[in-house]
Amino acid sequence: MVTSVGRSFQIYDAATLHLLFVSQSQTPSKITCLAAHYHYVYAAYANKIGIYKRGRLVHTLECESANATIHNMLIFDGEIIGLVHPATYLNKIVVATTSSIYLFNVRTGKLLFKSPDQQFMENISSIEAAPVLDIIAIGTAVGNIFIYDIKKAKILGNKIVASPQDIGARVTSISFRTDGSPHLVAGLNTGDLFFYDLARKARVHNLRNAHREAHGGVANVKFLNGQPIVVTNGGDNHLKEYVFDPALSTTNSSISSPPRHLRSRGGHSAPPVAIEFPHEEKSHFVLSASRDKTFWSFSLRKDAQAQELSQRSKKNNDKKRKGGPVAGVNEKFPEINSIASSQAREGEWENVLTTHKDETFARTWDSKNKRVGRYQLNTVDGGFAKSVCVSHCGNFGLVGSSNGGIGSFNLQSGLLRKKYILHKKAVTGLAMDGMNHKMVSCGLDGIVGFYDFSGLKYLGKLQLDAPITSMIYHKSSDLIACALDDLTIVAIDVTTQKVVRVLFGHTNRITDMDFSPDGRWIVSAALDGTLRTWDLPTGGCIDGVRLPNVATTVKFSPIGDMLATTHVSGNGISLWTNRAQFKPISTRHVEEEEFSNILLPNTSGDGGSTILDGALDTDEQDFDINQTYTTLDQIDESLVTLSLGSRTKYNTILHLDIIKQRNKPSEAPKKAKQTPFFLSLKGEAVGDRASVAEGKVSNNDSTNEEDDSESRLLKLRNGDSHNFESEFTKLLRKGSDKRDYTDFLNFLVNASPSIIDLEVRSLNSFPPLTEMAIFIEALSQGLNTNTNYDIYQAIFSLFLKNHGDVVQNFPNETRLQEALQEWSELDNKEKLDDLVKYCSGVTSFLTTV
Repeated sequence: MVTSVGRSFQIYDAATLHLLFVSQSQTPSKITCLAAHYHYVYAAYANKIGIYKRGRLVHTLECESANATIHNMLIFDGEIIGLVHPATYLNKIVVATTSSIYLFNVRTGKLLFKSPDQQFMENISSIEAAPVLDIIAIGTAVGNIFIYDIKKAKILGNKIVASPQDIGARVTSISFRTDGSPHLVAGLNTGDLFFYDLARKARVHNLRNAHREAHGGVANVKFLNGQPIVVTNGGDNHLKEYVFDPALSTTNSSISSPPRHLRSRGGHSAPPVAIEFPHEEKSHFVLSASRDKTFWSFSLRKDAQAQELSQRSKKNNDKKRKGGPVAGVNEKFPEINSIASSQAREGEWENVLTTHKDETFARTWDSKNKRVGRYQLNTVDGGFAKSVCVSHCGNFGLVGSSNGGIGSFNLQSGLLRKKYILHKKAVTGLAMDGMNHKMVSCGLDGIVGFYDFSGLKYLGKLQLDAPITSMIYHKSSDLIACALDDLTIVAIDVTTQKVVRVLFGHTNRITDMDFSPDGRWIVSAALDGTLRTWDLPTGGCIDGVRLPNVATTVKFSPIGDMLATTHVSGNGISLWTNRAQFKPISTRHVEEEEFSNILLPNTSGDGGSTILDGALDTDEQDFDINQTYTTLDQIDESLVTLSLGSRTKYNTILHLDIIKQRNKPSEAPKKAKQTPFFLSLKGEAVGDRASVAEGKVSNNDSTNEEDDSESRLLKLRNGDSHNFESEFTKLLRKGSDKRDYTDFLNFLVNASPSIIDLEVRSLNSFPPLTEMAIFIEALSQGLNTNTNYDIYQAIFSLFLKNHGDVVQNFPNETRLQEALQEWSELDNKEKLDDLVKYCSGVTSFLTTV
């Protein structure tokens, strides 16, 4: 059996309704009609027909008119509405219009027959060939069926009334039973199936609400060839099979039992509005609620395990159901707004909570038995139920009200245990940690409330700048994220009750968001048509795409291998592969101009890929795993950066005198009693002394000595006072002349602790203290760059340790005092304290996740 799902189709095994194939590519436009012939499927779209074998496109046919749209087509030896090929009619087809029947010879292109005008007096809506020669069945737009003899151009017998005149339903499809029983079935646009016995000329059964009237009722109905099984499908996204049990024979007549439901496959008939993954890593189900008022549990592995949760109440202990109306097709619960669940107590009692549109209570559900639960948890202040939460242990359920009240219920007994009154407006989010210690709530009043759930204590609140529309909670890191009306996402640390991140970027209302299981990412969707991935450690948007259909819900699977989204239009749930599970990805911040347009996932995998293909595909712009990353000396000028050298250098500079004292030998070295003669002389001295003993002196050596002595005397005679300057002193003097100490600071940072100690001790300590002043000015310049912070602090401490008395004894040294005042202003301890606490919070978050 073949059924279309928009721009692709699915092939089912009629014996088990197992999904066999899906079309491997989507059609450019919506499929308008289908036909099947042996192993081939013919799908018409616009003015083209695609021919598929086992879901793979093998050939395409195209009409000459580019503006034409194919509505009906016929493959010989097969039937479809509007066109039929009666048995034994070689090269001939019957074409039905709204008023007449035509018989054409397709080989010669000639019209062989046309029914008389006004013969049916009703608009024709469907046509089907009977298993009897020359006979066809014609359905009308007012619910009647005519049995028509083409050869005689005559209506046989009276019309069959498939729908009462006051209803006037349209016959959408007709099929004849071919297993020996003279039955006919008609599908109506009201969703009913009408069964008729042609031999007895009487109705067999009228199956009500096989498909929903709101979605067009029955689209097609077929008896399987030679079997008492009828197959139907409709716009409500359902495929169903009904079977006739063997007839009960009596002495007078044969009684046919009504058809019973055999098996079915289906899904939502309207776009989903809320989805929830059970918090269990091994679970492969997703709970989904739709605008059609249905609540489904879908399997991500096997289509046959999808099941709609029953809305019929559970029987009491006396095997009687609770009084009240039974939820039928048109009597379902109102549309679901939010879902919360826990798998800890699944099977023991209800473990799923839902809120419904304009209802003052939350409903409980049993996910194991796939049915509605026993209790209705009323809000504590009579307002509409807006948000729910189930504790990790599965014992407690929280219900938030549109008036601001919060109630805590025991899910086993359904009794109210606690209530909280903090918010002045609707509660839009509730969450609890994994140990039932902390509870968090948020509302349209912009307040985030923190509570000690086990101790019944109010811990505090945080007032945000705009109303909060939704909230998500990551239990491992104790972080919550709130979507605000000002189009921002605010991440808050529950432990410190402070804002740690504010994410900007969306240009329209945020519809939903979710944490990745490791807590590093937040994926958000908004009415601006974008889907964005935020990296919490850096606070940047690391990925973003533009969707052709606005996403309304976003949820990560429990292990983070895929992302599920629902959209404004489309009845399915889209699944996206998380490529970070398979290979490294770039965390570079991307701008909105870099966002790419992307097609939504589909049943065919066209435009996207299968799960593995989507994860393992190659992209030129992907992160190169083999590239080397060079660590920056300074990430940002506003951040205080420590020295990139050895971490022990700081302590060595401060405590060099202690280290020298500790390394000093405890006793003087002793001379050896007897030293071999060949050890008494070493190096060049052996040759020199030998030359002296022989009375020979090299001429070159005497010349060099004279030259060296001449150069030294020349330098002394010049009277240059800087001839004996060290590198430290020279660079410090040059930096003072240029008012730029960069070269001096580089020398100072790279010098060994012993050299730094010697040079600092050797600073001129006699008035005027100019050298000390420019030294402090150099350190201030280094501190102002926010680099090598620990080294500059250690050197300044070494300076005070050696020259603190000199500084104190000369308070009138103006330049020195000004330099010390500048250092004091730059060395802001409060700023450093704030930065250390900030970094500590980020480090704690990273080590937690």
